[in-house]
Amino acid sequence: MELKLLNDQGQAASTLQASDVLFGRDYNEALVHQVVTAYLANARSGNRKQKGRSEIAKSTRKPFRQKGTGNARAGMASSPLWRGGGKIFPNTPDENFSQKVNRKMYRAGVAAILSQLAREDRLAVVDGFSLEAPKTRLLSQKLKGMGLDSVLVITEEIDENLFLSSRNLHHVLVLSVSEADPVSLVRFPKVLVTKGALAKMEEAWQ
Repeated sequence: MELKLLNDQGQAASTLQASDVLFGRDYNEALVHQVVTAYLANARSGNRKQKGRSEIAKSTRKPFRQKGTGNARAGMASSPLWRGGGKIFPNTPDENFSQKVNRKMYRAGVAAILSQLAREDRLAVVDGFSLEAPKTRLLSQKLKGMGLDSVLVITEEIDENLFLSSRNLHHVLVLSVSEADPVSLVRFPKVLVTKGALAKMEEAWQ
């Protein structure tokens, strides 16, 4: 699979041969959906808490007598049927939202995403991507010069100047290969990968 190799002006200077296993895979929508959903679910923390009927601060005394009032029978005011009563199936902090995805499935899903990005001309490679100083203005000018607006930049290792410069740009995200995830790959319209990062991706995800 051939990928575009961009110069500093964002123009395709040449092409680069990449792994067909990682960038030439057919798109499997069901698999990609499962991988993305599982990734989001595994990021959830079970911190919701609702009270059951035994935790409601109300008297356990019978509100009124069983018969003769014309009302429905009631045993206690903390009943889930009453306003202010406890929940029938309350959410608890120990809820587990995690979903299991096999390693082969995860790699296949990431490969399907990368292949689709390459087919749609949304993925490109650069020799290197770094800045002389941690200045947001420098990064903004560099991306503007390359004709890039909203972009995910994947580097071999996180460059401190590049990372600090990107923090105030909500449409730019800088990640290392080890931090790249399927959600970020599908979120941005453009993905920029350095040569060193490409080699690491082929080594880790094939």
